[in-house]
Amino acid sequence: MQAFRPRPPAPAVILTALLSVAGLAGCAATPDPGTVTVLNSATDTLEHDQEQKFFDACAKPLGVTVQQTSVPADQVVSKALRMASSHSLTDILELDGSEVPQFADTGGLVPLKKAGVDVAGMSRSAITMGSFHGVQYGVARSVNSLALIYNTDLLKKAGVKPPRTWDELKATAKLLTHGTTYGMAFSATPDADGVYQFLPFFWSAGGDEAHLDDGKGAPALQLWKDLVDEKVTSSAVVTWNQQDVNDQFIAGRAAMMVNGPWQVPVLNGHKDLHWAVAAIPVPEAGRPPVPPIGGTVMALPQTGDPGRQSTAAKIINCLNEAKNQVAWGESVNNVPTLKSASAQYKAQNPELGAFADEVATARSRTDRVGARWPVVSDALSGAFQSVLTGRATPEAALRQAQSQAKADE
Repeated sequence: MQAFRPRPPAPAVILTALLSVAGLAGCAATPDPGTVTVLNSATDTLEHDQEQKFFDACAKPLGVTVQQTSVPADQVVSKALRMASSHSLTDILELDGSEVPQFADTGGLVPLKKAGVDVAGMSRSAITMGSFHGVQYGVARSVNSLALIYNTDLLKKAGVKPPRTWDELKATAKLLTHGTTYGMAFSATPDADGVYQFLPFFWSAGGDEAHLDDGKGAPALQLWKDLVDEKVTSSAVVTWNQQDVNDQFIAGRAAMMVNGPWQVPVLNGHKDLHWAVAAIPVPEAGRPPVPPIGGTVMALPQTGDPGRQSTAAKIINCLNEAKNQVAWGESVNNVPTLKSASAQYKAQNPELGAFADEVATARSRTDRVGARWPVVSDALSGAFQSVLTGRATPEAALRQAQSQAKADE
């Protein structure tokens, strides 16, 4: 399974072209009636093969086959545009959840209810991740989020337990910092990786991405600043992406880290590394963590062919049956989106239970700001970068971020 890499959505003006050319689908050469086509980012051989197994199982009863076209995650949008311009859009389009508003805003996606795709019983966070203006356009079989991953040997040696609050986090990180080992690591790069890791702290503090300057998110910036200033976190976090953070943890240069379930296969590959997962610390005991929800959703492009659309919808429904969600979640270390499937997944994988618990309180990045998320994300990354490098106070940084976000409306 590839590491999580949120990709920047294409500008709406470009996606409008997707709608206009998709509307000309009738001019295209007639596609093979026995093949359902999919565009996704499953370039990893293992993931691609796993995808094909599930597609084949769901397609066989319908008397069709499924053909995947897989490109790197940051090329899905451009590939979709090229396919649209040649009237060869796939029947199923797998998008990063943050890209749904841009596509849906152009009218380029079919509402799932209209297509007969069932999303009943799914978590609210999963519903919002695939929605735009209250209409469901995409559905995720499984999702990921973030948690605190810690080295059990180092915490045991220091005589400490996983921290639950911010105060405990700072105290525990201090006790774990010695020699070349920092107590805590996270990504603060000025891109989607850094923003994804900042959101659990920002949202758990009450921060609002629609009102960056309301003051509620400033304590989260101050926490990150304190961890760096007190030298329990490396100042290099401003250059570390999420994979870099995992590398630091594996090398023993970080006792705790913020990261996601996509790192599990790599962690499990180091048999001498003993680790466990806990909820990300919150400002005060009793508050629920509010991490972002990530992953991809399956959507139905407007291809102008109701028959193929109906077949594709049936395949998506099959993929989202509880047994298939659990099996898929276990194959990629992600949490199923059906509440019943999530509970079963947690029971079968208790070591990853913290991820399942946090998905229940997680939020979609586009839930409040919709298609404006890329602009807000850029503003947030500028805020924590300026604070961590000493160029601004948390309050000033968020005021500037709000001005930046509003200027691009």
